Amino acid sequence: MTKVTEAPYAAGTPLLGSMADLLGDPLAAYLRARRDHGDVVRFRAGPPGLRREIYGVFSAEGIQQVLATEAANFRKDNAIYEELRQALGNGLLTSQDEDYRRQRRLIQPLFTRRRVEDYATAVTSEATALAARWRETPGGADGAVELVEEMRGYALRVVGRVLFGSDVEQSIEVVRDSLPMLNERARARALSPVKLPRDWPTPANRRAARAQAGLYALCDAIISRRMDAREREEREQTPGSGLGPEDGAAEDLLTLLIGAHNAEDGSLTRAELRDQVLVFFLAGHDTTATALTFALHLLARHPAEQRRVHEELDQALPDGRTPTAADLEALPRLTMVLKEAMRLFPPSPAVSRLAVAETVIGGRRIPAGAAVLVSQWVAHRHPAYWEDPERFDPERFTPQAEADRPRYAYFPFGGGPRACIGQHFSTLHSVLSLATLLRAYEVEDATGGGDIPLGAGITLLTKGPVRVRVRSRV
Repeated sequence: MTKVTEAPYAAGTPLLGSMADLLGDPLAAYLRARRDHGDVVRFRAGPPGLRREIYGVFSAEGIQQVLATEAANFRKDNAIYEELRQALGNGLLTSQDEDYRRQRRLIQPLFTRRRVEDYATAVTSEATALAARWRETPGGADGAVELVEEMRGYALRVVGRVLFGSDVEQSIEVVRDSLPMLNERARARALSPVKLPRDWPTPANRRAARAQAGLYALCDAIISRRMDAREREEREQTPGSGLGPEDGAAEDLLTLLIGAHNAEDGSLTRAELRDQVLVFFLAGHDTTATALTFALHLLARHPAEQRRVHEELDQALPDGRTPTAADLEALPRLTMVLKEAMRLFPPSPAVSRLAVAETVIGGRRIPAGAAVLVSQWVAHRHPAYWEDPERFDPERFTPQAEADRPRYAYFPFGGGPRACIGQHFSTLHSVLSLATLLRAYEVEDATGGGDIPLGAGITLLTKGPVRVRVRSRV
């Protein structure tokens, strides 16, 4: 019988424990804790009397317990998800129990691989427009493009177009200005040992309230207009009211969400529709923007690998034609590059849960009520699964190499019953975007060769510019 022991503590200060490390550089703190103490580690954070303990779980086997085999014991009842619920509602990312199961049953059919492929044209038309803009205005004084903001703006347009169709233009500015602030505020409040009530009229609370009100008003207005049109169409039985897309185009996701219905679960209410839209904006654009940023950054720093990708694109897309969903199978090298970029720079660097009942992971006791954290950032660099883990090597993602690794050595989209519903869309979006841009351009590193400063919030945070020079191939 395996002996059960208490998890060791990560090093910290007597007054604040590991709080300074977790606030200042959590990615380094997680790596250091695993290196020094093993695959299950306790962090103490905060001053005495307000101190919290967080259990870091870093092995593939332990992560599988938390996310999959014992998922019912690890719930989203913790501070970060409560802050997200308060900011963005009770959508798929934050809901639990029957609320979550009902939403998932209604929404899952909208994210099958076949359904998602309908959005390929929206992706490639936006990517083609971006490529054209780079040709007209290739960058600053040195001809460089700053990828973080470029990819964030681009991904936001794609997700907005997929969600809202022709209503995308009125949504972009509001979402761009409001969503990142609410995201960061949720992270900061979740980590703070002392939280002021949200209704106190502090400057931060007033800014958050304005941002939330603007987002809610935008979504509510678009949803109401669509639902009113749908109800009017049903009463008058006159199809073609303008609710759906133009002829020949895929229906936007909001249209599909409004029409989602089954006998067991009914339909989504207007408030539930708004919550789903906000979650899709949050989860759908920032994570993909991160993947695109670092895939291009890594190719810019590895010209031999970039040449292989260009050769593959030239063969798969003769005469420079626009890629389609059907081309994904002909782009295995580009897909491997994307996967390796998401290994080294996982868009979600960590996932948190709350243990309901006591359990044992890797021979360490996890008490009931414990905050538990699993980290893509650490698992994707774990020396037990990855040789020379900091090296960029797309060969790690050949079919045989993937089959030989434990399932949760690599989990950019989470896993288990709460795995990201949008992973097919994210992959389609990322591969087609890279194919469109790299078909037209070569990219050359313009950052000076140093490390990119990073942080960790709900998503991976890039604290400095990621710059490349783009050179036309045509």
